[in-house]
Amino acid sequence: MTTLLPLGHFAPLLVLAAAILGYARPGRRPAHVPLLAEAAALGALVLAVFGALQLVMGAALTTGSGAFLLRLDAASATMTLLVAFVGWVVVRYSRSYLDGEAQEGRFHALMLTALAAVLVLVQSGSMAVLIASFIAIGVVLRQLLLFYSDRAEARRAATKFALVWGAGDLALVLAALALWQAFGTVDVVALGIAAQGGLPLAGHLGAALLVLAAALKTAAFPLHGWLTEVMEAPTPVSAQLHAGIINAGGFLLIRNAELVQASPGALAALVMLGGFTALFGAMVMLTQSAVKTALAWSTVSQMGFMLLQCGLGLWALALLHIVAHSMYKAHAFLASGNAVRAVAGVTRPGPVAVPGLGAVTRAFLLALAIYAVVATGFGAVAGAKSAQALALGAILIFGVAYLVAQGLADAAPRALTQRTALASLAAAVAYFALHVVAGALWGPYLPAPPVPGALEWALIVLALASFGLIAVAQALFPLWAHHPATAGLRVHIANGLYLNAVLDRLIGGLRTTTKA
Repeated sequence: MTTLLPLGHFAPLLVLAAAILGYARPGRRPAHVPLLAEAAALGALVLAVFGALQLVMGAALTTGSGAFLLRLDAASATMTLLVAFVGWVVVRYSRSYLDGEAQEGRFHALMLTALAAVLVLVQSGSMAVLIASFIAIGVVLRQLLLFYSDRAEARRAATKFALVWGAGDLALVLAALALWQAFGTVDVVALGIAAQGGLPLAGHLGAALLVLAAALKTAAFPLHGWLTEVMEAPTPVSAQLHAGIINAGGFLLIRNAELVQASPGALAALVMLGGFTALFGAMVMLTQSAVKTALAWSTVSQMGFMLLQCGLGLWALALLHIVAHSMYKAHAFLASGNAVRAVAGVTRPGPVAVPGLGAVTRAFLLALAIYAVVATGFGAVAGAKSAQALALGAILIFGVAYLVAQGLADAAPRALTQRTALASLAAAVAYFALHVVAGALWGPYLPAPPVPGALEWALIVLALASFGLIAVAQALFPLWAHHPATAGLRVHIANGLYLNAVLDRLIGGLRTTTKA
C-alpha cells in the first residue's frame, strides 16, 4: 500500500468530471463544454507527467486493495503518458471538427468517458480492473460508433464491434476465473511471480484465454472486419480508436508478460496468428484506394506485427511499437484530408524502374549483408542480441530490400541505387538503436526473451520464411502485374478474401437496425 498516491491515478477522475458537464449539455454549441473538455484532457496529461516523475523518484506505485488495484510502473506510466497525450490532441481537434453538430456536447462527453476508461485500463493492477475497463470502453465506443445512427453502415460496424469486443470480454472473464483457480489471486504482479514457478493446467488455460482476448481486442484475423468498417464515425473517433483503444489488447499481454511467457503454447499461438495477420493486413492495405480504409488495414497489419513481437518474447519492442504506432496513426487520421489533397496535387510520376529476378536477389543479399554488419557492430557495443530480436530485424529489412531492388534495376539511375542502399543502412541502424533505447527504458521491468528451444526455432524459421517470401513476391510483382489472373487476385485481396462478408452473414441483418 502507498502513503503517496501517484498523481496519474487522478487523471481519469479529472476527465470524468468534465464528461459530466458534457452529458448535462448534450446539444449544439454547449457553452464552454468543448473548451473544458480540452482543458481536462490537458490536465490529465499534466497529471500523467507528474505521475511519471514520481515513478522516477521512486514513489510507491500500487494503490487499492483486494481485487481493485491500480499500479504505476514503467509500462503503465509510458502508456498513461501516451494515452493522455493522444487523447488531448484528439479532443483538441474535436473542438473544431464537431463545431455545430446537433449532439456536440454528448460527443465530447463520450470521448472523455472513453479516455477515462483507457486511462484506468493502462494503470490497472488486477484482472478485475482490467475487465471493468474493457467493458466500459466497449459500451462507450459502441455509442461513438453509432454517433450517426441513421447510417446503416454505422449500425453494422457497431454491431460487429460489440460482438467481437464482447467476446473478448468473455474470454478475459474466463481467463481471470482460470487464474484465480490456479493461483488464488487476480493481482497481476502476484500472478507474474507465481507463473515463474511454472503453470498448472488452469494456468495454461488462463494464458490461452488471455491470448484469445488480446487477439479479439486487436482485430486479429479472421475477426478483423469491424475495424475496417468504422469510417462512418467522426474522424476523431477513428483516431482515438486506431491510435489508442486498439492497443489495449497489446497492453493486456504486456501487463501479463510473465504469465504469457510461461506458456509455450500461448507464445506459439501469438507468433502464428500475429504473423499471418500482419501479412494479410499489409497485402489488403496495398490494394485500397481510400485513405482511411488503407489506414484501417494498416492498423490490422500493425497489430498483427505487435502480437508477433509478443509471441517472440520481445516485450520491450512490443511496447515501443505501440508508442510509435499510436503517434503515427493519430497524425495520419487527423491529417487524412490534407493527405488526399497532397496526393491529388502531385503530378503523375514517370515510369518506375522494374527490377528483375537478378536485381531482387542482389537487393536482398545486399540488405541482409548491411544488416549483418550493423548487427555485429551493435553487438560489440551494446551486447549480443537474442535470436528473436535478430530475426525480427531481418523481417524489417525484408521490407527495405524492396526499395533496394528498385535501385538495382537495370533502368535505375546511380543516384537511386545509392539512396536505396542508404535507406537499408538507416533502417538497420535505427532498429538496433531503438532496441537499445527500449531495452534501457522497459527491459529491466519486463521478462527477457526465452532461450529458443525446438518449437521457438521452428517458429522463427517459419516467420522468416513467410515474410521473406511475401517480400520477394512484392518486389517481383511489377513483372506479372498485367497478367489477366493478377486482376482477379487483386479484386479478391482488396475485398479481404470476403471474410467480412462471411461475418455479415453470421450476424444477419436484424441487429444492424438497432439505434443508439
